[in-house]
Amino acid sequence: MGHLIRVAFVLSRHDALMDLLSLFGEQPKALTRLRKLRNLKMPAPEDTPKSKLVDAFQSLGPSFIKIGQAMATRPDIIGPDVALDLMRLQDKVPPFPGNEAIRIIEEELGAPLDELFSDFDHEPVAAASIAQVHFATTQDGRRVAVKVLRPGIEKAFARDLESFLWLARLVERFSAKARRLRPTSVVETISETIALELDLRFEAAAASELKDNSASNENYTVPDIDWDLTSRRVLCTSLVDGIPFSRKAEMVTAGYDLKILAEGLVHSFLRQALYDGFFHADLHQGNLFACAGNKITAIDFGIMGRIDKKTRRCLAEILYGFIKQDYDLIARAHFDIGYVPPDQSLEKFKQAIRAIGAPIAGKPVAEISVGKLLAQLFETTETFNMQTQPQLILLQKTMVTVEGVALDLYADINMWEASRPTIEKWMLDNLGPAAKIRDFTETALDTLGRLPKILDHLETLANQPPPPARRSRLRIFFYGLFGGIVGSLTLYFLYNSFN
Repeated sequence: MGHLIRVAFVLSRHDALMDLLSLFGEQPKALTRLRKLRNLKMPAPEDTPKSKLVDAFQSLGPSFIKIGQAMATRPDIIGPDVALDLMRLQDKVPPFPGNEAIRIIEEELGAPLDELFSDFDHEPVAAASIAQVHFATTQDGRRVAVKVLRPGIEKAFARDLESFLWLARLVERFSAKARRLRPTSVVETISETIALELDLRFEAAAASELKDNSASNENYTVPDIDWDLTSRRVLCTSLVDGIPFSRKAEMVTAGYDLKILAEGLVHSFLRQALYDGFFHADLHQGNLFACAGNKITAIDFGIMGRIDKKTRRCLAEILYGFIKQDYDLIARAHFDIGYVPPDQSLEKFKQAIRAIGAPIAGKPVAEISVGKLLAQLFETTETFNMQTQPQLILLQKTMVTVEGVALDLYADINMWEASRPTIEKWMLDNLGPAAKIRDFTETALDTLGRLPKILDHLETLANQPPPPARRSRLRIFFYGLFGGIVGSLTLYFLYNSFN
């Protein structure tokens, strides 16, 4: 109870309690009156308009900072404006003692420190809400970065998430609208997101997958994971030999080509999103390094995004449609994937898309933000009852960050021209006639391979299994029927692909 009182006091001191409650629905009248009483104070001269939740979460410490950042990745739940504001949370907190980090490493890896490393820097090089990083040297002479979870962070998160649940239950008690939004379920969803970050093996797996996906990308790489020195609370990676994007002046002095780096970042992000459907969703300047040969190395894989192939295809058609000013393609892409319900008017939706695209048609492409264009598109689609797509909003937010970093590196970068080769190649590889034939063939073969098992399941469900002779005739009938369908569809598909 004492902790709940402290949390409520800090939120109230920053005038953020009602803002937090309002995330779950309209405010009860009694709470609104309380807020009016709370606001009866003279503002200080130095007061400036700031985000109340950001200030409050920052004051409440590491676990609330991470909770706020987790909330920022779910604009479908808390709203895009609040999500954007919470992205301002600074994930920088005082470090914990190096001796405590050593204790955790030895406990997790089951060996004394001097058996694990020949050299270990007691002072951390970076400290964040859930972990801090130390530099070290392995017994075979490799320089590595060792990320260590904060001591007691799991208990702190459990305690603070319980505070959130208490607030959610309070709102559910007073507001019928909030009950419909199920705020307790919202908190549980956020809890699941944070739980993944509290196990550094998941971050190691994300880094490993992204490294495999980037193997053929000459512009982008990911540090190696040392799995022997990695556990639930310890993550060991190869040390990045480069200059962080946050130190632009040093990059210029070192002779890096900022244009190549900016364009490489855009290409690499689009390749991750479109080709792999798995992208780094926290690409701020502190997580990106310029390395030899103008190659980009990314770190910190706690926040990642995934989009399936169907969504990637829709996204590519949307972006390509804006490049070509083909508003019919954009509109049909939304209807085909089911983002816009079929009871909506295609022609009216196309008109709304034109209202977005036409004003930018005559402008220099260098002045057009891809990320902001997508944001405007998502706002427009709400008018047509399009359901919120969390994966697309996370993608859009990351694209805005990528654009910002790229423009900071090289102010004259043309975002559309930088994006166009990657988008057009993906369209050719995945939406051209050959790709359609390949997709259709794969689907047909997969279905054909599953047919015997499907038939077996159908026969098992029958109360009286048919005699062997009848089973054989049944198989022959289904194989013939399926083969005829596949053959007919293949001929029809080939005809339409080349005409």
